[in-house]
Amino acid sequence: MHETFKTRPMVAIIGRPNVGKSSIFNRLAGRRIAIVHEEPGVTRDRIICTIRLKERRFDLVDTGGIIPPEAGLEDVKTGGGLDKSVDHAANPRVIEAAVRHQVDLALREANAVIFVADARAGMLAADEKTAALLHKSGQTVLLAVNKADNAELDFHAHDFEKFGFPVFPVSALHNRGFEALLARLADVLPSGADEVISGLRVAIVGRPNVGKSLLINRLARSERVIVSSEPGTTRDSIAVPVMAKSGAQRQGYILIDTAGLRAAKKVKDAVDSFSQQRTRESIDYADVVALVIDATTGPTAHDKTIAAHILARKKGCLLVVNKWDLTPAASQKACLAALHQELPFMDFAPVICASAATGFNIGRIIETINYVSEQNREKIATGMLNRILKTAGEHFQPPLVRGRRLKIFYATQTAVQPVTFLIFVNDPDKMSLTYQRYLEGSLRKAFGLEGAPLVFKFRKRESRE
Repeated sequence: MHETFKTRPMVAIIGRPNVGKSSIFNRLAGRRIAIVHEEPGVTRDRIICTIRLKERRFDLVDTGGIIPPEAGLEDVKTGGGLDKSVDHAANPRVIEAAVRHQVDLALREANAVIFVADARAGMLAADEKTAALLHKSGQTVLLAVNKADNAELDFHAHDFEKFGFPVFPVSALHNRGFEALLARLADVLPSGADEVISGLRVAIVGRPNVGKSLLINRLARSERVIVSSEPGTTRDSIAVPVMAKSGAQRQGYILIDTAGLRAAKKVKDAVDSFSQQRTRESIDYADVVALVIDATTGPTAHDKTIAAHILARKKGCLLVVNKWDLTPAASQKACLAALHQELPFMDFAPVICASAATGFNIGRIIETINYVSEQNREKIATGMLNRILKTAGEHFQPPLVRGRRLKIFYATQTAVQPVTFLIFVNDPDKMSLTYQRYLEGSLRKAFGLEGAPLVFKFRKRESRE
């Protein structure tokens, strides 16, 4: 499954928390992408979706809510992520500063801004400060006054004209007022570029706080997502388009930063539950999945559960052992030994030892993503496939089951992504899991297929003898 993306006009949705920015984002996208919840501050990173507007397209960016600067907030460092000297759990203002930094990045990159306010709440001081920020930016701004669910609220929405921006009463809940907003947006947006890039969808998954977001930023070479030592900072699945060198050419990738998958007993609330669901959906729609494991702790039982889920979804996979720079040589060897012991069913997946913090082996991650994708699309000639299976059967015959032995007559490959084989046998019930694994090992030894899950389908056929 490849996606395409290109350099398009960008529109940022900006406003204080809980005015309905994510609801408007989902309404314009035509589907539920951003998590919507009444809890303020659910959206933290920039979430991007391509929108078709008449005969054109633009990239719509949902951002976290702007909290007006207060004492000490300006002093919080956000460059490159978050200040590691700060205890993020004890100082939630650090997360607020990082959200604001992401908003500032979106504002600099945007061609236009949809400034969202709340018709029911009226004009608040936070709205005035956001309006002042937008005037200072020099951006083209359209003011969408959300929650204008009826004509009376439409009338009150025009009070916001004092901010000096064109006002559009809208209701994300009832899908009201968006025609006029989109018509004006079409007038103010520049024409997009024509370059179209093919991109592999790569889901970056793992437990909370193993370094997924920092890895995304390192691969993207930008502060694309918030990085924090506080577990659970990433809540939604964030698609990040990236261009990287692949051999002599540059290639496109859509890297998906996901919320850390937690054990079921650690899912605290509805937002957590939505985050977990989005992560699993990201795995489902990915071409390749990179499972990130913390080298300082080694593989855990929950890493095993995540790996099993990836395998069950039949996704091409690689294992990235992150924080390699923080582990001494003896611990590195122990970590790799534990990896093979705890995840023996993932022994077909390539392992990359890397450090998102220092950049060690980051280039190899991209190379391995490409390799796994190629292996997962490998096509094996039928004649060669049957020769390997025949040799495997001669070397190690299937065991007797109730006095009869399994016979393999013929095999053919029927699909890629995942690589799928249809094998005709005398009795599918006699195919044991042990012998199936033996056949899988024989095929991997002959053809490689690293990182590619294999699917076997067995069909009964009478012998022609």
